[in-house]
Amino acid sequence: MDQELRKAFPGFGEKLSRELTRLGKVVEFSDGEQIMRPGQFFRSTLIVLEGRVKVYREGDDGGEFFLYHLEPGGACALSMICAMKQEQSQLKATADGPVRALAIPIDHMDGLMRDHKEWYHFVLQTYRDRFEGLLELMDQVVFHSMDEKLEFYLKRQFDVIGGRIQITHQQIADDLNSSREVISRLLKKMENRGLIEASRQEIIRRNM
Repeated sequence: MDQELRKAFPGFGEKLSRELTRLGKVVEFSDGEQIMRPGQFFRSTLIVLEGRVKVYREGDDGGEFFLYHLEPGGACALSMICAMKQEQSQLKATADGPVRALAIPIDHMDGLMRDHKEWYHFVLQTYRDRFEGLLELMDQVVFHSMDEKLEFYLKRQFDVIGGRIQITHQQIADDLNSSREVISRLLKKMENRGLIEASRQEIIRRNM
């Protein structure tokens, strides 16, 4: 477990890795399984060892808006804040494929921050990265059209997953709070521009 943790989090020293291994509990989730739901109180914070976690914001009308993915070596900054302040979650998260993570009880967060500089810096960097990512996302949502949002969305996916994405038009529409018909039409336009190659369940990066 210690080696697995240090592989996903190379910035963690041996002492911190041993401590996290001692304090934490390995949890596993299957594809599509809910990991976090709105209104939930946290007893632990998760750091991702393997797989990807998809994080959403749920609106008052029940609609969902995709925010970001958590990859191996990552953690959800907003869940950390809710955990330490003992507040309810405002987010929803599901496993995007099989996920293996380490759950760290919130009772130990203050001690880890105090006793391990690597953990302190990791938490601060996680907050900073997520804040900058959300600012970029907000800019796309507020100031850009749907075709620009779609291009931004796909670039994020390609940068994380690689040049070939297994995803349906409906899944993209759900993530962008749009309709399948609109997304299919915009994907066709992008395909005509030579940016991508799209089929029903796969999108290939070409000149993006």
